[in-house]
Amino acid sequence: MSKIFGFSGNDDFCPRGSIYSNPKEQSLFLSRGNHVDVYFPSRKRSRVEAPFIFTEERFEQKKQTSIDVLPDECLFEVFRRLPDGEERSACASVSKRWLMLLSNIRKDELHLKAEKENNEKKGEDEEVESDGYLSRSLEGKKATDVRLAAIAVGTACRGGLGKLSIRGSNAVCGVTNLGLKAIAHGCPSLKVLSLWNMTSVGDEGLCEIADGCPLLEKLDLCQCPAISDKALLAIAKKCPNLTELTIESCSNIGNESLKAVAQSCPNLKCITIKNCSLVGDQGIASLLSSTSYILTKLKLQALNITDVSLAVIGHYGKAITDLVLNGLPTVSERGFWVMGNGHGLQKLKSLTIASCQGVTDAGLEAVGKGCPNLKHCCLRKCAFVSDNGLVTFAKAAGSLENLQVEECHRFTQFGFFGVLLNCGAKLKAISLVYCLGMKDLNVGLPVFSPCQSLRSLSIRNCPGFGNANLAALGKLCPQLEHVEFSGLEGITDTGFLPLLESFEGGLSKVNLSGCVNLTDKVVSSMAEQHGLTLEILNLEGCKKISDVSLVSIAENCSVLSDLDVSKCTITDFGIVALARANFLSLQILSVSGCSLISEKSLPAFAKIGRTLLGLNLQQCKLISSRTVDRLVEALWRCDILS
Repeated sequence: MSKIFGFSGNDDFCPRGSIYSNPKEQSLFLSRGNHVDVYFPSRKRSRVEAPFIFTEERFEQKKQTSIDVLPDECLFEVFRRLPDGEERSACASVSKRWLMLLSNIRKDELHLKAEKENNEKKGEDEEVESDGYLSRSLEGKKATDVRLAAIAVGTACRGGLGKLSIRGSNAVCGVTNLGLKAIAHGCPSLKVLSLWNMTSVGDEGLCEIADGCPLLEKLDLCQCPAISDKALLAIAKKCPNLTELTIESCSNIGNESLKAVAQSCPNLKCITIKNCSLVGDQGIASLLSSTSYILTKLKLQALNITDVSLAVIGHYGKAITDLVLNGLPTVSERGFWVMGNGHGLQKLKSLTIASCQGVTDAGLEAVGKGCPNLKHCCLRKCAFVSDNGLVTFAKAAGSLENLQVEECHRFTQFGFFGVLLNCGAKLKAISLVYCLGMKDLNVGLPVFSPCQSLRSLSIRNCPGFGNANLAALGKLCPQLEHVEFSGLEGITDTGFLPLLESFEGGLSKVNLSGCVNLTDKVVSSMAEQHGLTLEILNLEGCKKISDVSLVSIAENCSVLSDLDVSKCTITDFGIVALARANFLSLQILSVSGCSLISEKSLPAFAKIGRTLLGLNLQQCKLISSRTVDRLVEALWRCDILS
């Protein structure tokens, strides 16, 4: 002890001397913490295991040998010599580093000799990899560069990626140009690419796609502000098979790229351009003039184009069959008039005009005359189109089969019946939605011949439409098969019962949802007169419909497959009546919001459920979750909503 207290620091504390020949090597041993003041080595020989080797001379750390010490260049050479795609997929699962390296190997950089020999041994066709029949979709948080790299490597040996859709992006580690680069290198068979809300993807990524995916046929860009004309020029130059192009809310894409696409893509058939501020008349003119005989579908929405663009469409749209013009504020009446008189839209079959203040009666008439093969027309929010315009349009468009008018408030009941009287012999369907100009007035109709071709009539949320209009309608349309009167509170039994008697053919589809003033008399009469043909019946929200209607349906409607009595005054008795029907084979039944239906209907639901594919029990407060669980077990084929 005297030696300890007499220690001055000049002598070795350990009696056998220092264990280090070199004092600087003391740091190789276990470090002493701040709480340790003195270290006493054990008299016993220390046993130290790997990774340390203890000798009297020094303390050495054993270095572990690993393939990870190789630089990327060496690993790249190793990976490109792997025999086939399965081995590459297995290696990609080892680490993120290996995955990213493998995803950057182009197909032409692979050592194909080994892969060919391996395929011959397995008896496989080496062209299977490039078929491109696989489809992948990433949304939200799942959309990252790492997932894209995994897709690029994993799909190569399973048929090749043909379709890729990316919507949204991970806020922390979302999709960037690096992810698209991996797809471009590993998926040369890609034919369809959709990018939505990709703020971190720019020209570099899309240029990589252009270089690596020459088979690309469909490209959809939505809300990609970093992509400009440069990227689209690369697509136009290197993807000659492009057939469909959609550009929406891409603020840096303009006229120059549209011109290049039109000139370099001889198979371009469908173009959609929406809300692109740099696209103007020059771009549309270049597009139409170069694709005059191949472009079949064109949609222009929310663009700063003028009458010039419509004139170009009317002259060069020789192959266009589907045309949509939506939200074009700077187009006037003259533009529509010139488009109709351009005589270039001879093949046009479907036309939609929405939110265009420039379309008037004169312009609409010119379009009707200039499109002799027009079959479908939809007019939405056209404030300056009146009765006269629609009647003259119906006269001029002799091939018209389907007419939809939505939120055109200058269109009244006189225009409606005028269209029915003056339409061609091919008109099959008319739909009116929220036209506030419709009034329930007696219309004095002249001597006329009925519209024998009309099969479908839909009038929704037109509050002025009532019984007086139904009386005239019954005389004009005796061959109706599909009737939809939705949200028409002015219709009562007085007007609807005579209408049912006027139909010469049997009704097959009837939608009376929201007609709160109709009662059981209408449903019973309909079941008796049209029960042999009625397939779909919707009575949602008809509060005056009760069990009496279900009894009549059960007795008369033998082919009914879809029945909706949601929010009606239905009880357990009505459900039991449906279950007792001998010939009824319902596939869809909805009783949502029927608060009087209780658990007593469980046996009846079980019996009806033998043929059911869908059952809606939502907001049925007297049916417990336990009862629903029992139904789910019993009706295993049926999708049950509760």
